Amino acid sequence: MTTLVLTAHGSRDPRSAANARAVADRVARLRPGLDVRLAFCELNSPSLVDVLTGLTGVREAVVTPLLLANAYHARIDIPGQIAQSGVDVAQADVLGEDPRLISVLRQRVIDLSVSRHDDRVGVLVAAIGSSDAMANARTRQMAPQLLAGTSWAGATTAFVTRPEPSLAEAAGRLRRQGARRVIIAPWFLAPGRLPDRVRSFADYAGIELAEPLGAHRLVAETVLDRFDEALNSRIQGIAA
Repeated sequence: MTTLVLTAHGSRDPRSAANARAVADRVARLRPGLDVRLAFCELNSPSLVDVLTGLTGVREAVVTPLLLANAYHARIDIPGQIAQSGVDVAQADVLGEDPRLISVLRQRVIDLSVSRHDDRVGVLVAAIGSSDAMANARTRQMAPQLLAGTSWAGATTAFVTRPEPSLAEAAGRLRRQGARRVIIAPWFLAPGRLPDRVRSFADYAGIELAEPLGAHRLVAETVLDRFDEALNSRIQGIAA
């Protein structure tokens, strides 16, 4: 049996864990016969260590992060918990700025009755942000890609947990670029405490807010691709 251990960040907000379970369920439906188990880095159960130490009769397992950025949890926390478990498993890459996920984010904006051809629209991508400057730089590169196939006036990025630019500053930048209708596109997988901060700002500023990526089919497909890449790499390494 091969196991995909879908590993989410964890949150005190139950909506976040519910979304992780929904993604796990969709992954399982897309790949019948694959053993899909859900784990969390923190704040929710089961923990990644508990899931890994509970693996029995498993030939291969791949810890597949349900994370957008290759930051602390992917680079430090998950490898540390794998080491703590003492179980020999592979770790897949994060979902990252995959074109499929960017297309979902674009669709979330369009779902607000926004035309692809409306050149009055500016999109503010709101992301979590990291202490890792390289991770932030990769996230910033996504905003221009969001404009593909549209006539929107522009797109920019603001990080909720970083001081500059603030959401207000980013919105102001878009307006100076000619945007008369600003939409916030949350680069989040699920609702939660940080997304709620974005919603509070949007309500205060009178700015429309799109939905997060959620448990969209393309999120699950990206998870499976990361799993397949890591599993194939592991098998090739063993064969060599």
